[in-house]
Amino acid sequence: MLVYVGFDDTDIAGADRGTGKLARWFADKLPEGVVLNGVVRQQLPVMEGIPFTSQNSSACLILDVAEPGIVDALIDLAADHIREHFMVGSDPGLCVVTEKNGHLDKLMDFGRLACSKIVSQKAAMAAVNGAHLSGHGGTQDGIIGAAAGVGLTLSGWSGRFIEFNGLRDFGTTVRVADLESRKIRVLSIDRNALVPGPADWVDTRNWLRPRLWGGGAVLPVQSDGPGCWRAINTKQHH
Repeated sequence: MLVYVGFDDTDIAGADRGTGKLARWFADKLPEGVVLNGVVRQQLPVMEGIPFTSQNSSACLILDVAEPGIVDALIDLAADHIREHFMVGSDPGLCVVTEKNGHLDKLMDFGRLACSKIVSQKAAMAAVNGAHLSGHGGTQDGIIGAAAGVGLTLSGWSGRFIEFNGLRDFGTTVRVADLESRKIRVLSIDRNALVPGPADWVDTRNWLRPRLWGGGAVLPVQSDGPGCWRAINTKQHH
């Protein structure tokens, strides 16, 4: 059974860690019977009227859980994890949803809506339809981003993986076949490009972050000459 664990608003300006890092750290605490499928960063709006630290992103873990009874323990572990690592002055939120929760379409619609306008805590509570959604400090506004992040991840067409099958173990240049062996598909977005071959090389630009497209990990690339490709994104320095 798939379980989605969303975190939001756990840091403050100038902090040495953001919500994405907190989410990745939680992967180290998963109990027996829980397998990490990936951690996805979801972008939310940077607009007037929405408080945010730097880039207004939330993070969602995708977990494969052997037994439904483990979910309650996961919720407790996630709440404890927030209490251990959140920054005082933030407004942390936690959302935990299983694929068997009803009306997931409402949560996906909420995630999409939250990308274009200001939404409320009340709307977030309604969207999760009885699944777990809790605030852990401050204004509790983190429940909005946590719910939206889960909804966007559920859609299968939003966000980028910040953890997936050891993606951080790869070097700057990687064979297409090696990426595909980790279930990272390489997709050319050039107008008339060939399909990347297994023996081709990909320049990750030292920042391998596949997109969540079609429910899987997809690395969009552009041609960099015969048998060579480069990732379209690189890390931004602020």
